[in-house]
Amino acid sequence: MLKRFTVSMEDSLLEDFDGFIQDRHYQNRSEALRDLIRNRIIEKEWAADKDVMGVISLVYDHHQPKLQEKVTELQHDFHHQIVSTTHVHMDHDNCLEVIIVRGKAGEVQTLSDTLRALRGVRNSNLSMGSTGQHLH
Repeated sequence: MLKRFTVSMEDSLLEDFDGFIQDRHYQNRSEALRDLIRNRIIEKEWAADKDVMGVISLVYDHHQPKLQEKVTELQHDFHHQIVSTTHVHMDHDNCLEVIIVRGKAGEVQTLSDTLRALRGVRNSNLSMGSTGQHLH
């Protein structure tokens, strides 16, 4: 069930918000505001070390000695947090690894940080998500 409420803000802030809405292709202010609130709740869940879901993406140098073995070994060490992985050969030198994770936020963050720190990882990103039904 949807509830309506009124929000007051300065003209300049509303103008910036409307620009944000347009840039992100939201249909209306309500949907943009709901999304911002959901994202803040997810951040709070991660900070409180709750059960979360996320996606770790890695771009790494295929030719870095023993890097693939280290990535695989870490995934085995954190097998309880890993739901699924996908490996893509981007070109002759680079691979993309996408790892879907679920578990306590701290454990997921540790896995992400450990993977990011491996020599040969060129880019790493953790996209934080939530298992909470309250966000729907």
